[in-house]
Amino acid sequence: MVLTQSEPTEITPMKREDNVERDGDIGTCGYLLWGLSSFILVIFFPFSLCYAIRVVQEYERAILFRLGRVVQGGPKGPGLFFIWPFIDTMEKVDLRTVSFDVPPQEILTKDSVTVAVDAVVYFRIFDPVMSICNVHNAQRSTQLLAATTLRNVLGTRAMSEVLSDRENISQEMQRILDESTDPWGMKVERVEVKDVKLPVQLQRAMAAEAEAGREARAKVIAAEGEQKASRALKEAADVLSESPAALQLRYLQTLQTVSSEKNSTIIFPLPIDILSSFLKK
Repeated sequence: MVLTQSEPTEITPMKREDNVERDGDIGTCGYLLWGLSSFILVIFFPFSLCYAIRVVQEYERAILFRLGRVVQGGPKGPGLFFIWPFIDTMEKVDLRTVSFDVPPQEILTKDSVTVAVDAVVYFRIFDPVMSICNVHNAQRSTQLLAATTLRNVLGTRAMSEVLSDRENISQEMQRILDESTDPWGMKVERVEVKDVKLPVQLQRAMAAEAEAGREARAKVIAAEGEQKASRALKEAADVLSESPAALQLRYLQTLQTVSSEKNSTIIFPLPIDILSSFLKK
């Protein structure tokens, strides 16, 4: 006789199409407990209705377990429904969108800079049975997964990308989290990077670099302005030199401008003809 070693059975998560177990075959003990539950329900009527009748809100669903198996028919609610005492247990699941903060994570970027980054994640449960049967404490598991994903994603980015490319980082985190939490019956709707905290020394260096850049740009702009002003003055001088009458009108406009102000001293320019005669000599 040849003995063969049986292969170990692999435990796989519950698939979406198999998330409801049939509760028809509950065994002899199950039927006895069912009869005892019915007897107690009749004996203590109507007080037993306080335990047997449950209400589920519009944004909730109830998962019923009968002797450890999910009751056929899927989640119950919203509204009023009946459970059997002693053999049925109930778990409520909230279907609303839930948010949580990812604590600040100390992350070493691709260019060896240590930054502290925190984020916020928005998710909801689309399959109540999978969120109860496939994972223990789905929200806590998602929080831990989000913190790990944040470190992994930012560890492949340079510091400049972390500061300027937050939208793409958020989209990549959302995609990774959504794929990872799909077997848990959860949908990650949005991920946002809230704050990026840099070391104090790095902040000072970046501030000094930015200030030096602003000063350089200001000097360039001032030099360009001086150049344009000089060209404009040269063109004006060329135009005025072509007509002596225009030059004298310019003198008169300057005199009018000076006299319009409240000055105690007014300087009258000499006639242009006299100045021109001296200039010729």
